[in-house]
Amino acid sequence: MDSYDLLIVGGGINGAAIARDAAIRGAKVLLIEKDDLAAHTSSASSKLIHGGLRYLELGQIRLVRESLREREILLKTAPHIVRPLRFVLPHCPGMRPHWMVRAGLLLYDALSLRRSLPRSRRVTGREAALQAPLADRRRLLSYWDAWVDDSRLTVLNAVAAAEAGAEITTRTELLSARRHGGAWAAELSGGRTVEAKALVNAAGPWVAELLARLGERSDSRARLVKGSHIIVPRLWDGEQAYILQQADRRVVFALPFQDDYTLIGTTDVEVSRPEGAAITPDEIRYLCEAADRYFRKQVVSADVVWSYSGVRALHDDGHGAARAVTRDYHLELSSTAGAPLLSVFGGKITTARALAAHAVDMLRIDGRRSTGWMMLPGGDLYPAYVDWLRTLMEWMPLPMVDRLSKAYGTRLKDLLGDADRLANLGRHFGAGLYEAEVRWLVEREFARTAEDVLWRRTKLGLRFTPAQAKALTTWLSGRR
Repeated sequence: MDSYDLLIVGGGINGAAIARDAAIRGAKVLLIEKDDLAAHTSSASSKLIHGGLRYLELGQIRLVRESLREREILLKTAPHIVRPLRFVLPHCPGMRPHWMVRAGLLLYDALSLRRSLPRSRRVTGREAALQAPLADRRRLLSYWDAWVDDSRLTVLNAVAAAEAGAEITTRTELLSARRHGGAWAAELSGGRTVEAKALVNAAGPWVAELLARLGERSDSRARLVKGSHIIVPRLWDGEQAYILQQADRRVVFALPFQDDYTLIGTTDVEVSRPEGAAITPDEIRYLCEAADRYFRKQVVSADVVWSYSGVRALHDDGHGAARAVTRDYHLELSSTAGAPLLSVFGGKITTARALAAHAVDMLRIDGRRSTGWMMLPGGDLYPAYVDWLRTLMEWMPLPMVDRLSKAYGTRLKDLLGDADRLANLGRHFGAGLYEAEVRWLVEREFARTAEDVLWRRTKLGLRFTPAQAKALTTWLSGRR
């Protein structure tokens, strides 16, 4: 029986971040995930690293302050996948007064200690490009947060954990676990049995279900809230995003996405089960109408080229409306019979690193080393690397250089090796995806299927034809 200090169940952002932190501190870690890394909630976010401007309205000052601190850390440690994003906030008569929104932005600025992003401000008449996409002339405010490739952030945490000694095992399910002799004895799918000094329940929307399977009682409850997004052809030129107030007091984001598209979301719909999360016609209609209240280019259901949904396991703090439930995290520790079980409720992708540090502290794992200054894989963008990217443009199409550099950062040099022409990269599967990249994703980033490659490690599924996706599936199957 293999023995570990920590068995983590769940390969979303929280599980991956905990694995990274614990492994860096020297713990022997096994992370298991029944599907792919970031297969569910962690690839279905709004793709934002943000303090949460609207959380100020709910009085969640601590969460906003911590989130803004984590935003600064991620901008420094993962600059290839986390990038500054300017938001434009159009005033809407009959909703929050202009002065109230301005006051909220000033408080948001004040909470951003050691800020690297510009302060919020009024948009002047000289910035016509920000007004141009809107159907009506409005007073505009702007502020800055950050964009993230959420699924890659999850994967890179897992890669960093593995490089620190953790074992990352996908397509592996926890079948049963029981306390025995001051430790956990766990049976995994595939016939494997392991022992661990502590167990972490980072199962996301399955957190309560796993507790029930373990026979554990909990004082905490999870509220399952589905959030859905739509992708439509680009609605405006420019790299700014818009935050759109709605009559129901929710806000909807409209973001530039993958060069040619606009991402619109999210919704808040309570569900009873996490399985099979999918957008409904009512949600599509809601998001289209949310955008149509503001933009010149109108959106209808037929314009939707892709949609995705994820279920968030929010910590139930007693609020009635789903939109008002806290996005803060709650960690519950049970140490019956000397074998700790730590369960993760709630949280947001922005604060996963802080959550992980708190979780590992609670488990009393020695060898504390802060991850606040440690680059995620590929994040060390030194000047010579930027010069090297320019040499790539001599033989690689610019859009491909842009995509690869934003996905892999400095690890791109290892991915390409000695290649000096496209032919050196092996088979071309389509849309700039070559065999060398697929091999890297399989060998270094735990990818197993075409879906793993096209929708989580990349977003090339937006550009692949069904025939190209089938050819990739066939090639991957031949490697097993």
